[in-house]
Amino acid sequence: MTELHYLDAATALRLFRTRELSPVELMEAVIARIEAVNGEINALTETLFEEALPAARQAAAKYARGRDITPLLGLPVAAKEKHGLKGRTLSQGLMARKDELAAEDHPVIDRIRRAGGIIHARTTTPEYSCATVTHSQLWGVTRNPWNLQFSPGGSSGGSGAALAAGLAPLATASDIAGSTRLPASFTGTVGYKAPYGRIPGLAPLSADHYRGDGPMARTVADTALLANVMAGRHPGDHTSLADSPGMAVPGRETPDGGTSVAESVAGMRIALCIRLGNYPVAPDVEANTRAVAAALRDAGAVIEEVGLPWTTESISRTMFTHFGYLLGPAMEDETQGTTELLAPYTRRFMADARRAAAENRYLDGIRAETRLHAELAAAMAGFDALICPASAVAALDADGMYLEGIDAGGLQLEHYWQGHMTAPFNIANRCPVLAVPSGMADCGIPTGVQIVGHPYDDATVFTVGAAVEALRPWAARRPDILAMA
Repeated sequence: MTELHYLDAATALRLFRTRELSPVELMEAVIARIEAVNGEINALTETLFEEALPAARQAAAKYARGRDITPLLGLPVAAKEKHGLKGRTLSQGLMARKDELAAEDHPVIDRIRRAGGIIHARTTTPEYSCATVTHSQLWGVTRNPWNLQFSPGGSSGGSGAALAAGLAPLATASDIAGSTRLPASFTGTVGYKAPYGRIPGLAPLSADHYRGDGPMARTVADTALLANVMAGRHPGDHTSLADSPGMAVPGRETPDGGTSVAESVAGMRIALCIRLGNYPVAPDVEANTRAVAAALRDAGAVIEEVGLPWTTESISRTMFTHFGYLLGPAMEDETQGTTELLAPYTRRFMADARRAAAENRYLDGIRAETRLHAELAAAMAGFDALICPASAVAALDADGMYLEGIDAGGLQLEHYWQGHMTAPFNIANRCPVLAVPSGMADCGIPTGVQIVGHPYDDATVFTVGAAVEALRPWAARRPDILAMA
């Protein structure tokens, strides 16, 4: 309790119910932390303290009465700026849209508010959430709390940085090529890419089967808590699924009456794939991934290494063909006449998408996607889940544009996105994927693994993720932001 701003959501809720802690105390601690360190990392676009503190007092009153206790009652939640709040700005990082206002709450915001969560801050993104670094002309550079030289990743970089720095226990995120899992990996937090349809989105891109909105937190249990609030059919998105399996962290009773989540993986068969084909995985990333696999094996899981026939070039071509027919044209429409105000990485994204659509038919992309689906299904046959790194490269520079590609251990990749290993599972977007910490990179920031489940088998990825968290408890470490300033 000496660092109240780092209290996990599940513990906070328990203390709220027993009235050992007030939602007001937690909110005040989080606000104080924001005022102390956000200037160094720049994770927030705006704060809503004037609304949040009265809401915390109202939550405290409900706990005192013991009535109307909702799943997130009194918890601070940081919202990614693209998740609109009615009457608040909705710029998506674009200078030309800095004064536009959201006409309604985004479905995930609606769900959070109905569950009693308090939106106390909004988090930074790159322009149009189209980069895996988080900086824009509108908001400046967001930095990794573990090492200010590096990026927290993107596009949910502000959410990842805020969680790692103790600015919120829960945060919203989105993911179309890794925008949740990469920030989780680079910041030592947890991010969940739900299978398509599990969590409602906003039209028209809610129809894009690559994308999805979701939760981030510092623990697997907290991520499951927020995922359960977000999931389920919403009238604003009729593609959302009515049924939800209920994301949970299982455990088994121990002789002393406690639980051991690590034991829940005993007997599971888990595939290990280090390179997903030919991704140039950095030695420290590989070592940490293998350490996770070894810990799971020691806990009783059967680990077998598998291969996949993918290449970074084929994944990139498939992905940008898809973007060329959906996200790229949407961005072109919304930025028409304001191109000169866009960041170079945004112009590069639109150009790449445009070129891919010119070179490949939509049918070509679908054929490539279904081939990838079949290859993944074959690799995972007979296994309960697959684990692999989230990123082949251990870090990205906070100020980087990467317009000329990226150096991955001496190998020059044409597009810096080819240094990340998340996009295949947006192509195969019925697979749930949980990103959890795996260790520390040589450069001093965290690394992460992805836990990939079979289509719509959300429960398994949370089971494995909770076990990894229990077996690799290094994440109790916290970044010393003020010492770096």
